[in-house]
Amino acid sequence: MNFLKDIFARFFAIWALLLFVITLLIVFIPIAIAWLWKDPARSRIFHRISQVWMAFYLPLAGVWVRRKGKQYFEKGRTYIVICNHNSLLDVPLTTPGIPSANKTIAKIEMAGIPVFGLIYKTGSVLVNRSNEESRRASFNEMKAVLQMGLHMCIYPEGTRNRTGAPLRPFHSGAFRLAADTGYEILPAVLFHTAKVLRNDRKFYFWPGVVEMHFLPSIPTAGQSPDQLRDRAFSLMKEYYEQHAQ
Repeated sequence: MNFLKDIFARFFAIWALLLFVITLLIVFIPIAIAWLWKDPARSRIFHRISQVWMAFYLPLAGVWVRRKGKQYFEKGRTYIVICNHNSLLDVPLTTPGIPSANKTIAKIEMAGIPVFGLIYKTGSVLVNRSNEESRRASFNEMKAVLQMGLHMCIYPEGTRNRTGAPLRPFHSGAFRLAADTGYEILPAVLFHTAKVLRNDRKFYFWPGVVEMHFLPSIPTAGQSPDQLRDRAFSLMKEYYEQHAQ
């Protein structure tokens, strides 16, 4: 049965990739036009386009999305949204899944890919993690994003979780950003994305249901980055363990 599933998963992967390329070429034109505007208008246009794009792409690819807790986003407030990171599917789930316009911290290497690179740059704050100057510049850019009224989406694990643990240890960047700016942290827990797009298999895609659960925001006043990190980790780990099934 596993052998047959692997064969079907390859066919599903071909379909998902082909569908992604076709829809990517369609949305490229309106996203390129969005560059006529400056941020935050550009990001708001991009967010709406990405919502429409993924509303078509994900179901056609065989992925159904359930979201919970959107009421925790108070109208007129800006948040630092932190998510667990299990799969390459996480970004196309979170960017449109956050209720209003946002940017994601992302590694700079993928920005040079033709066509896709423009879309990648539009929704991201780019960083070269091996370059100290780039890390400082991206930190300041994230502050500017928040000041424009756009949410920042950060994956504090730093990379995809390939372990058997619910979460990898959190890096401090998101929590230092919160402590420096005073913006509240809003945790989001993703479920089942690694079952659809696995980390341990190449060219593997299996249709299924994925979920994105938003949790109540965490106030930052009077809290150090380490205190915020430990609190967020505990909350998200406990929630994941309680709701993983």
